[in-house]
Amino acid sequence: MGVTYWLTNVRLETGYRRDNGVVSGTDAALFHILIKDGKFARITPATEVLSDGIDQRDAGGLLALPSFVEKHVHLDKTLLGEEWRAVIPVANIIERCEIEKRVLPGLPTTTQERAENLLAVLLSYGSTHVRTHVDIYPEVGIANLLEVQKALETYKDRVSHEIVAFPQHGLLRTGAKGLLREALAQGATHVGGVDPAMVDGDIEESLHQMIDLAVEANTGVDLHLHDPGHLGTFTMKRLAAMTVEAGLQGKVAISHAFALGDIPAPEAEEMATILREAGITIITSVPYSRVIPPVPLLHQNGVDVAVGCDNIFDTWQPHGNGDVLERLWRLAERSRWLDELSLSQSLRFITGGKTTLDANGTQLWPAVGGDASLVLVEATCTAEAVARRADRKAVFFNGNLAAGALDDVVNAEEA
Repeated sequence: MGVTYWLTNVRLETGYRRDNGVVSGTDAALFHILIKDGKFARITPATEVLSDGIDQRDAGGLLALPSFVEKHVHLDKTLLGEEWRAVIPVANIIERCEIEKRVLPGLPTTTQERAENLLAVLLSYGSTHVRTHVDIYPEVGIANLLEVQKALETYKDRVSHEIVAFPQHGLLRTGAKGLLREALAQGATHVGGVDPAMVDGDIEESLHQMIDLAVEANTGVDLHLHDPGHLGTFTMKRLAAMTVEAGLQGKVAISHAFALGDIPAPEAEEMATILREAGITIITSVPYSRVIPPVPLLHQNGVDVAVGCDNIFDTWQPHGNGDVLERLWRLAERSRWLDELSLSQSLRFITGGKTTLDANGTQLWPAVGGDASLVLVEATCTAEAVARRADRKAVFFNGNLAAGALDDVVNAEEA
């Protein structure tokens, strides 16, 4: 049984203000929220006097948002906890992988320690769910998976998770199918893959092995696809066809998908139809250095889109801070989402599809019976939180304070 308390004086969005039919702002008001057994049990206006003897925790007028979903991270790769180092230049992804294989085993900190460091950062910025990729290759077997699982166990009361068994060095190139099968048996939830053409050298066989493993283990798929232009879109079409044939609609994702940003808009719309009908999600880290998938076009055409940070401080790149809200801000800027409605609705890309209001202004979140996982931020509305990357003051996971702090906790006998 979880803890029961009132989270008082919480700012919640209640609807949009409209001027001649155009959304011009967001209305909000203060509420008290009863949290019981990790769920939202009751929501009442803050004008109501609470006299039921239940403990109270004062949110002080902070705005509540659904807690965030970090859809793309590599807990086993981060160097957090190690001394600063820049990245060694390389000519291609294979050279990068070879450097990583040399560096990581010689570090004084353990994979578990570094993974826990990164989880703490992600949580501090509001992410209470992570999808982590874990490298699987012959030299390490499933050791990275076991270490990352230890870190996730440490954080089990603060963060939920998915694990992608990820053949970073090539599924075919390293003959990793047996190791991936072992990783799935040990708790990985998704089959990974990377650049079937450029890394594995055989699009059909690489994709077939991924799909076969997913069907065999009844898991999802997350393919990292950096290949540009029509090479990339051809791979997506083949993956979409195999996804439908295997009945995996809704369980497959493509991370990066840079090719969607390389092609003309009419072709991108055709691809959007293919992806939607196959139930394939596109996950972007919104890099500055590459074209990115046309998120507005994909979303308008019914494709599920998510944003993730990718990683922080590793042998691939020295950048990043683990703040998925900052990545959303970057996407909003690149997409020229300037108005209240666009900014507010963009929250869906970092919350697993949740927004506080729908496009008509009907309140969707929080709802009685829903999981009490939320972030309290210094902002008047979601649009401001996105546009100004609002400070996160407290993060709750299933009703429990997981990061940050509240200034005022009132015990029942003091109320």
